[in-house]
Amino acid sequence: MVKNDSKQILNLLKTSKGQIEGIIKMVEDERYCVDISKQILAVQALLKKANLKIIDGHIKSCVKRAFEEGHGDEKIDEIIEIIDKYAK
Repeated sequence: MVKNDSKQILNLLKTSKGQIEGIIKMVEDERYCVDISKQILAVQALLKKANLKIIDGHIKSCVKRAFEEGHGDEKIDEIIEIIDKYAK
């Protein structure tokens, strides 16, 4: 994975972690349900963005290398499995 991508991914995950801690506090404080739900959706969006960056890096490095080495079919199966889970 490219160092710059790793930094971006870590920032997204750390931001998500902070937001999750905030959501836990909101639940403990019995805050308004819709506000809690909105915060959960915001965290999901951050995690989705981080995951897409990870998948993008995987395709551009690991999958590309596998095809160059002649065993790209395995990587295609991995990507299809991820897409299948992503679509659910």
